[in-house]
Amino acid sequence: MTWPALLLADPSPCLRWLALRDLFRRPPDDPELAELAPLRETDPLVAEILALQDADGSWKPGALAIGRPGGSRVQMTAFALARLGFLGFDRSHPAMARAAEFLFSQQLPDGSWPLGTDEALTDGSSELPLKERYSMIPLQTAFPLRGLSACGYAADRRAECAYEWLLAQRLEDGAWPTGAAAGVHGYVAGYRRLAHSRWGCRSNTTGALLCLAQHPERRHSEPARRALDLLLGRETREAESLGVEVARMTGAEPLRGFFTYFARFDLALILSLCGRMGVSKDDPRLEDLLTFIRSLQGPYGLWEYRDRPQVSRWLTFDLLRSLSMLDQAGEWMGMEPRTPFRPYA
Repeated sequence: MTWPALLLADPSPCLRWLALRDLFRRPPDDPELAELAPLRETDPLVAEILALQDADGSWKPGALAIGRPGGSRVQMTAFALARLGFLGFDRSHPAMARAAEFLFSQQLPDGSWPLGTDEALTDGSSELPLKERYSMIPLQTAFPLRGLSACGYAADRRAECAYEWLLAQRLEDGAWPTGAAAGVHGYVAGYRRLAHSRWGCRSNTTGALLCLAQHPERRHSEPARRALDLLLGRETREAESLGVEVARMTGAEPLRGFFTYFARFDLALILSLCGRMGVSKDDPRLEDLLTFIRSLQGPYGLWEYRDRPQVSRWLTFDLLRSLSMLDQAGEWMGMEPRTPFRPYA
């Protein structure tokens, strides 16, 4: 038995539907897709999320995430949309439409979303004076925009305003900073440093790039390519982190952290970004990344997620989908030199 049989025999109707659509390229009128479509809402991965949605379209604090994001209704709703988008749902679903309208109703006139009191803390202490709190963190808008773009709202005029706000926070070198506190750039912890950016924060840069990569036009823009170029400049191979984001999107790993959300360098997420943005396989950094990822594939064609074995089929689907996107004649190559990075233990 190989991966096609394993994926198509999975109990999740969402995974079977996505595999048929994205890996086997079944047309929209395919009878198997039509049979699976109404079953997707009964998938426990989906039913659990939908059951927690409030009448106004939002998800209450603590419903799906813990830590700083868990205290914000806006961020909670953003994560719910991101998860549902990963599972194959879009703006045509009523629950997605209600959630999107809630997020847009909380959007500020400048296109951003409010920075919560807890999220603004510079060191986690609620006793800090106001001047020592962040006044801006790109992730305050990147997380809601990611959820919206994952469900098909990237080209909405209100979302476009959020994209413009994000681009306005970008540093001259193409990265996004930790944030701004008392008029200066925030400290960049070692695990979040970018090799070739003085003030660039890998977490905020990754968050902004995820939004750009889901936009039909901006994914090929210079800001998107420059951000990915910086991320590809980090030369590290962390097998234990492969698929962390897939595990979070399927509910197997908890959603936690704000600055620390992207603490682990997930190569499956990087490969997905490369596929969405059309990176050429001739890029030596991508070539080496592909060699490493393929070396981890098991004898039955699956990539194993050791901490949560139930994620392995989802991770395999995600990696195969990224590989199929790369096969569609990517044409862009970056120029950022590779710099070795040793992660924390």
